[in-house]
Amino acid sequence: MNKVVVFQLANEQYAIPVEHVVSIEKMGHPTLIPSMPSYMLGVVRIRGELVPVLDTSQILYRRPYTEAEKTRLVVVHTGDLHVAFIVDDAKEIIDIPSHMMKQVNMLAYQQTPYFIGIANLPDRLITVIDPTILFDNLEGASTIKEHIRNEKQNT
Repeated sequence: MNKVVVFQLANEQYAIPVEHVVSIEKMGHPTLIPSMPSYMLGVVRIRGELVPVLDTSQILYRRPYTEAEKTRLVVVHTGDLHVAFIVDDAKEIIDIPSHMMKQVNMLAYQQTPYFIGIANLPDRLITVIDPTILFDNLEGASTIKEHIRNEKQNT
C-alpha cells in the first residue's frame, strides 16, 4: 500500500506520498520576495517557519493558478526545507494498492523525473509526484534555498 495525499490541479489529479506532506493550509497572502523565480509567489510563515509558496500550475502547465474557494497550500518537506505547492483542491488521503501503481515509461519522463508513478484506479488515474525531485529540478531552486537559509540566519 502507498498512502498518498490526492490533490486537484486543473482537470488532473495528482498525489504526493503522505510521508512528504507536513500540512494542508488555506491559501494565504504570500509576502513577495524580489529577484525570485516567477513560479515563486513569495513566502508565508507556517508554524513559525518561513515557507516558499510555489505556483504548481505555472510549474506543470506554464500558466498561473487561479485562486478559488478550495485553493490550498500543500506544505511538503523537501530535504532541505519546507515548500508550499498551490493546488486547486486538496481532495483526500487514500491508500493505493501496490499492484495498481504503474511506473511511468514515457519518453517525456526524462523531462519529468518527479513523476514517480501513475495510480491506475478503477475510476480514475492519479499521477504520483516526488516533491523533493520536483523542487530540486526547478530552475532557480538553489536561489530559493539560499534565500530561506539567509532569512533563518537573520532571525
